[in-house]
Formats: sequence, C-alpha cells, structure tokens
Amino acid sequence: MSTKRVNFRLPEELIAQADVAAEVTHKNRTEILIEALRQYLEEKESDESFREAVVELYLDGQIEFEKLADVIGRQDAESVRASKHVLDRGEELANDLADL
Repeated sequence: MSTKRVNFRLPEELIAQADVAAEVTHKNRTEILIEALRQYLEEKESDESFREAVVELYLDGQIEFEKLADVIGRQDAESVRASKHVLDRGEELANDLADL
C-alpha cells in the first residue's frame, strides 16, 4: 500500500495516550494512529446510516464511483451505479414509453 504524508494537529493528551500505547505495544505513533483510524472507519462503514449518506454523496455527484466502492464494497456500488443510471435516464425512458 502506498503512503502519503499528512500533517494535522491533535490535542496533546491524545498524543500522550498514543505514545503510551505505542510503547506498551512496541509500535510507533504512526502505527497506533493508523490502527485507530482503521478501526474507526470499519465501525462507520458498518453503520447503515453512514453507508446511506455515502450513497447519497455519490448520487448527488459529490464523490466518484471508486470512493463509493471503497466504502460500501464493489458489488453494492455496482448496484447503486446501475440504479443511478436508470434514475438519470428516467425522463428519457418515460418519453420513449409515451411515444410507443
């Protein structure tokens, strides 16, 4: 997995707690923060309302398909993309049916 350097500010007490956890587990601060972020994201991704909000972002064109697939899984994302395609063509399809 490729990595990217990011800079952000954390409360000093969180840094101190992360440093203690790193010492106890024989990991470095970065490994502790990555593990914590992964755990948080896994919990969010299993939350149905979060998943629905991510789908809404995709349907509104605010995130790309790959981001959707990263969060809800490729198979579910493909279903959402197919549904979006039908919804986007809804008026066109209705007009085609009306012309029959």
